[in-house]
Amino acid sequence: MASRGDSPPPSQSKISYREAGVDIDAGDELVERIKPFAKKTRIPEVLADVGGFAGLCAVPSGIDDPVLVSGTDGVGTKLKVAFLTGIHDTIGFDLVGMCVNDIVTTGARPLFFLDYYGTGKLELSVGENVIKGIAEACAESGCALLGGETAELPGMYAAGEYDLAGFAVGVVSRKKIVDGKRVAEGDKVIGLPSSGLHSNGYSLARRVVLEAMNLELSAKPEKLGGKTVAEALMAPTRLYAKHVQAVLATGADVHAMSHITGGGLPGNLPRVLPDGLGVRLGKPWARPGILELIAERVEENELRRVFNLGVGFVFVVAKEDEAKTLEALSALGEAPIDLGEIVRVPEDTDFEARVIFP
Repeated sequence: MASRGDSPPPSQSKISYREAGVDIDAGDELVERIKPFAKKTRIPEVLADVGGFAGLCAVPSGIDDPVLVSGTDGVGTKLKVAFLTGIHDTIGFDLVGMCVNDIVTTGARPLFFLDYYGTGKLELSVGENVIKGIAEACAESGCALLGGETAELPGMYAAGEYDLAGFAVGVVSRKKIVDGKRVAEGDKVIGLPSSGLHSNGYSLARRVVLEAMNLELSAKPEKLGGKTVAEALMAPTRLYAKHVQAVLATGADVHAMSHITGGGLPGNLPRVLPDGLGVRLGKPWARPGILELIAERVEENELRRVFNLGVGFVFVVAKEDEAKTLEALSALGEAPIDLGEIVRVPEDTDFEARVIFP
């Protein structure tokens, strides 16, 4: 019997971290590759480059009584479609959109974004494309990609798969916070179009389109207007930070804003309405082709509760500022939607029933 101090037999070779499934060199290489992407998102308040233990960002000057606003989210099972299609350069837009579109509903200016990227085996080209998309979305939203975390976790994920989470922080003056408290009967409700499903309802969408309809990702159903199923399902989430800043800059009296995500209009609009108020929607608007396709197999009430119905973001403004708001959005090349108006509803009206469809 060997003593405690004896060397292991020659047959017991040493095992490296790489042999255990973690490639430190690949992780370091990814950090180097993403530094130029992050640099392009830098804003004056950022105090340090990507690569340190923590990201440093100053609170902007000139904001009276600044309040920090934060949000976190992921992209859900849309990742499954990314894995199937091999499209990884737009999923970062979804991640940023799901977080930044939330925080701007308060009137906040986005400051910085952090991401978490976890995978079983790090594929440099995939990771680079994912984070490049994140950086491009940050640049479009006017916020810095301040840092993040890449984790290689052998045995945690299936081959070729990864997970994403994001964290956004913004800032707003306390006296300029938009929280829905001033919403009043007669206010106008204005929507901005979505690009499609954004990042919600993909468990149902995949079940309908890929399983029940048995459509190939390369198929081009008539309702998709020349797009493939893959292109329609992977259309990136739209980013609305610039639209919010443009409307606020006009001085329009914005009473509330809502990011339309999981739960659709009935599940999101009432979140910013005082008790006793609801939204009466007006005439129907055009819906993206992918929603029309899914509607072939899903009841209308279910569509309303799961998907955004082609509306990604909503402004509730004072009636006298409707024209000003529409003009600001149109100047950005948008086709804003006149959704309806705020109306009185009984105090005991169910949450989702406060959105009244025509």
